[in-house]
Amino acid sequence: MNNSPTNPTTRREFLLNTGRFAAVSALAGVVLPQVHAAENGLTQIALIGCGGRGTGAAFNALSVKQIPLKLVAMADVFQNRLDGSYDNLKGGPVGGLVDVPAERKFVGFDAYQKAMDCLKPGDIVIFTTPLAFRWVHFSYAIQKGLHVFMEKPLTADGPTSRRMLKLAAEATAKNLKVGVGLMSRHNRGMQALANRIQDGEIGDLILLRGYRMHGPGGSAYSTKWPGTPSELLWQIQRFHSFIWASGGCFNDFYIHHVDHCCWMKNAWPVKAQALGGRHYRQNSDGAPLVDQNFDVYSVEYTFADGSKFIMDGRCINDCKEIYSSYAHGSKGSAIISNSGDCGLPSSTYKSQNPDRASRLWESNVPPGEQDPYLNEWNDLIAAIHNDHPYNEVERGVYASAVSSLGRLAAHTGQEITLEQFLNSETEYAPGVDKLTLNSPAPLLADATGKYPVPEPGIKRNREF
Repeated sequence: MNNSPTNPTTRREFLLNTGRFAAVSALAGVVLPQVHAAENGLTQIALIGCGGRGTGAAFNALSVKQIPLKLVAMADVFQNRLDGSYDNLKGGPVGGLVDVPAERKFVGFDAYQKAMDCLKPGDIVIFTTPLAFRWVHFSYAIQKGLHVFMEKPLTADGPTSRRMLKLAAEATAKNLKVGVGLMSRHNRGMQALANRIQDGEIGDLILLRGYRMHGPGGSAYSTKWPGTPSELLWQIQRFHSFIWASGGCFNDFYIHHVDHCCWMKNAWPVKAQALGGRHYRQNSDGAPLVDQNFDVYSVEYTFADGSKFIMDGRCINDCKEIYSSYAHGSKGSAIISNSGDCGLPSSTYKSQNPDRASRLWESNVPPGEQDPYLNEWNDLIAAIHNDHPYNEVERGVYASAVSSLGRLAAHTGQEITLEQFLNSETEYAPGVDKLTLNSPAPLLADATGKYPVPEPGIKRNREF
């Protein structure tokens, strides 16, 4: 159960042998339909979610040179974000590939449908909204016959994880290509490192370590809702603060380390136990913070063979900053990410100390392939252009689920298995497909403006 296929560039893939993947496995040997773009060779793109991530993803997409591409539609629930994204893209280096007149700019919770309705089967849609909406948008894209790029994370709870796995199988059955924004898998240095580790260069992996420790970031820390916009729209703006919208800072910030450390192991953990806490619950002005995040997390994941993966996160100013990841084997060690989510170079060592004297190998990525954000788009477009099988959703779901598993273990103070998480019936944003601009938020503040927060040991069967 805990194994899932790695990126196609990795040499070894796991066999899928559980009922959960029967729908995918049953497709072996089946001739799939071809899904091509317009006959004139132009592939059109729609952007759903026009914040910083969406603008960056659209820029990366339009920077690909393999086939003619054009951005033709945009959608968001905020007019100002759509306008800002459009201005940045139109006024930048890819501006000539941006053709989004006023009639193809859509605002509202149904805007995603209107934007995708501008496309033809075989075109591409980008999803960069908060994760709560991922399954909703993906369902419509499959119905429309569109290839997809979706940002991470993909899910925050068991029901949506199961839903996304089912949708992934449907997309594969329709021969749709789907990329997921876990760019570590497209880091050429890490790809080489994964091959070396899986070929035994540092022996059997015993321990993996991931660290993302820095000051508060994104929208993870929020003061009381100011009363405008609506509580729903404000929570979407501050999505890192709310588990329903993002999985909290744990999922959104730490998922890259979770994903690439599990990639090196070529397995997903079977269980997790964790700790964490909320230390500073007011901002520099003394206003109370009302978000649902811990300030620190430390998760111990356990793999089926008993080996461990420790993921440490901290969002506190003026503490030692560490933002890197490591692997320890029976014959040596490796630096996975030298700095950041997937920073070059990766390297291996014949001892447990990553010093120059014991170094065995260091990655050397050629110019033109050093940007994993561009690589992931080149890889997706190549699969579309050459009609190769390509669907990263299952791996994206498992990376999201393992992140949620660690968060849940920390928030409840319990040891929890991955199976327990995946089989849970707790859904944090039920009915999200029916939201309108006038809907209440999935999570409502109390009379003091505060939201329910994790209380480990007290709230043992739920996070808040």
